[in-house]
Amino acid sequence: MRRYRLDGFIAATILIHRLEMTLTVTRQITGQNPPFILGTTFELSPLGYTEAEYALSGVASAYERSGSGVRAAGRAEFSTRLLVRRPADAAAFNGTVWVEWLNVSGGADAAAEWLMAHTELIRSGAAWVGVSAQQLGVSGGTGLMGFTSPGLAGVDPERYGGLHHPGDRFSYDIFSQAGDAVRRGTGTIMEDLAVERVLAMGESQSAFRLSAYVNEVDAAAAVYDGFLVHARGGSIAPLDGEGSRSPREGDPVPFRDDPRVPVLCVEAETDLVVLGYRGARRDDAERLVTWEVAGTSHADVYTLMAGMVDTGRLPAAELAPLWRPVTDLRAGKVDKPVNAGAQHYVLNAALSWLDRWARGGARPPAASRLQMREGQFVTDEAGNVLGGVRTPHVDVPVAVLSGLGNSGGPVAFLAGTTTALGTGALRARYPTPAAYLEQFEEATARAVAAGFLLAADAEEITAIAAINSPSW
Repeated sequence: MRRYRLDGFIAATILIHRLEMTLTVTRQITGQNPPFILGTTFELSPLGYTEAEYALSGVASAYERSGSGVRAAGRAEFSTRLLVRRPADAAAFNGTVWVEWLNVSGGADAAAEWLMAHTELIRSGAAWVGVSAQQLGVSGGTGLMGFTSPGLAGVDPERYGGLHHPGDRFSYDIFSQAGDAVRRGTGTIMEDLAVERVLAMGESQSAFRLSAYVNEVDAAAAVYDGFLVHARGGSIAPLDGEGSRSPREGDPVPFRDDPRVPVLCVEAETDLVVLGYRGARRDDAERLVTWEVAGTSHADVYTLMAGMVDTGRLPAAELAPLWRPVTDLRAGKVDKPVNAGAQHYVLNAALSWLDRWARGGARPPAASRLQMREGQFVTDEAGNVLGGVRTPHVDVPVAVLSGLGNSGGPVAFLAGTTTALGTGALRARYPTPAAYLEQFEEATARAVAAGFLLAADAEEITAIAAINSPSW
């Protein structure tokens, strides 16, 4: 595992702070009801995984900028929730724990990254820990999407009544302390697991805050071995605010050019335009790689429908219908069929690469940026964007896949669109459906060879295409 040098003063300051902390994992959380979280809905035990909850309690610091680093700016007691999902058999554990900053944009804790990439987490034998890092998830309120929740304490007072959160200015240190608790490994919340790497992950609003963590806090905290930042906007969260500002507000802030550990950033088309990430673009650096994925949206048919029930073991005949773009969603109706791009499979590859990179292995492959001109995407003759991470879904298309252009319900502006190509366009491209599938399989193999899809997913990707492809 790679280690990177810290500035001596910053390291000494954080060491003193760590010695002053009274962090404890006080108790396992139990109750008549199961843990409350928005995410997948299937049982973990048939997949060889278990789930347990813990209360993480202690004293957290808020931060303010000081010179080239940060310093403590107030302290407060807290008690929050850690949700642990791990292999039931310690021998199946691969040594990596992914710690997710749970997303509260919908008004309640959501396991957005678990939802998007759980098939790779389970397949690889990783452990996952969801952290209720923000006040809204614990205490309740109205999220950025306009949905209101009573928070954990209101949803299940018996289970979560002892939790309390002092405010989002303390969220960064709470997230650090969660990583510390995980890193202790055997005998703690990880029980009998021998922890070798602790990687952080967060999507959307959580990426907004995790980007601030990478830029401002990580050099001092030195807890995590790598970061997967997924679907961030242009700005980053403030250190001293209470989280009321939207990721769509504020000036663009690129990642720092010298992150302490590997950072892999994955962006959809929506993130560049709607959330303003294009203003924060920067070139890759020694420990920073960015993938902008063609034909993808911030939320899509997988995150809104298929991912909730995809165990990773469903036969293609059952999984394929769940990938068909629809307008009636669990989160409300939208006006156009939502995006059905391959972001789920690309994110699986991103997890695999960051884990390898954090072990001291090869860095992820570089990708070109999505092509833009005067703030608009440049597209091919079919209408799909040029450049970026390529998948067979845009290189051998049966539809135009966009991260833009939907309307209707509250998630529409994030859900993108799928616009089927007409019969004439399909016949002009592919003499027969068999010719289409042959080209699709070849493009899938190219994406696997390039490193943007995993070989373990290739058979499923092509099988779903064969079932869902139109006839002409």
